[in-house]
Amino acid sequence: MSDLRAVRVLTRKWPDGPHWEFDALHLGADALGHWVGVPKGTWLSKPGKGFTAWADHVVLLPYDAWWVATIYGNEADRPVDFYVDVTTPCAWSADESEVRCVDLDLDVIRETDGRVWIDDEDEFAEHQVAFGYPADVIAAARRSCDEVFAAMSDGQSPFDGTTGRWIEKLQSRPV
Repeated sequence: MSDLRAVRVLTRKWPDGPHWEFDALHLGADALGHWVGVPKGTWLSKPGKGFTAWADHVVLLPYDAWWVATIYGNEADRPVDFYVDVTTPCAWSADESEVRCVDLDLDVIRETDGRVWIDDEDEFAEHQVAFGYPADVIAAARRSCDEVFAAMSDGQSPFDGTTGRWIEKLQSRPV
């Protein structure tokens, strides 16, 4: 994939219902996965709801992990430091213009004050029944959530502050 290529990011709800969608810029890839940038002012939407990104941020789309991480820089008005959605592994379209994953409700968040917590465990429990999540999906989502929570709490990569170069690449792009 070439750098600064437009990418449509589509998250779905089980098994393939609409959820959050947005346009991003492919910034590059490293050992962790693909990095896309979301400039301030980008429209992010899902059915019945949308908002404009109020801070530049990057999204790490791991190669095979059951999560997607949104990482903010040091802007004072950033909403959080890290917001990780537990998802199915990402799947790219043949022409690499689109990437999809299925959101599995659980989120791991690190606030700007350093507090780490898990959100939407109640929604995860409800959707297991309502959407009929398979047992292997439930187990993978729970395992991934626990692993991300531990890594984020311990300040392990990519939650250790060493990914700033991707925000810098986004912010230094030609406009």
